[in-house]
Amino acid sequence: MDADEVLMQAVAAGDGRALAELCRRYERPLLHLLGRQTGGRDVEDLYQDTWLRVVRAADRYDPSRRFSTWLFQIALNLARDWRRRPPPEPIDTAALGAGGDVTTAATEATLDVARLLDALPEPQREAVVLRYCQDLDEAEVADVLGCPRGTVKSRLHHAMARLVQLARGAPGAAAPAPPDRRRGL
Repeated sequence: MDADEVLMQAVAAGDGRALAELCRRYERPLLHLLGRQTGGRDVEDLYQDTWLRVVRAADRYDPSRRFSTWLFQIALNLARDWRRRPPPEPIDTAALGAGGDVTTAATEATLDVARLLDALPEPQREAVVLRYCQDLDEAEVADVLGCPRGTVKSRLHHAMARLVQLARGAPGAAAPAPPDRRRGL
């Protein structure tokens, strides 16, 4: 099996099979990352846009860099742009399932996780999703986010403290983060 970096060189040469193999390898992690960043909205569109950008930039890919880091950077940039757009219509949770079955419970749990993540400032949310949902180590998260490892540790620490407050329903903790999420700590 070829390494991702070798496949990427083949993609740059126009090899569709190499692209298909990369898509197969990264389908789940990429969809998961995008889903966590967007609360599950517009994931398919962002997924396709990510691969479109990969193909367009294939000739500029540096094979000395890890492909997964480069791919996740592209996806995160698209998710950041998506978050800057006007918000979509609110989700009607009553219409998602009315019956208290397992599907409804799973849907509610997913909405709770999305709500908690959405309450974090963007830099903290990105660090949490990459570290705990994508299972990247701190050094890889730092590479994807383009910041020092110490900054990643700080963001994770502050994010976890905030999530604990929110999960416990601490006074004043239930309010979502303001729309302007430039501050990371």
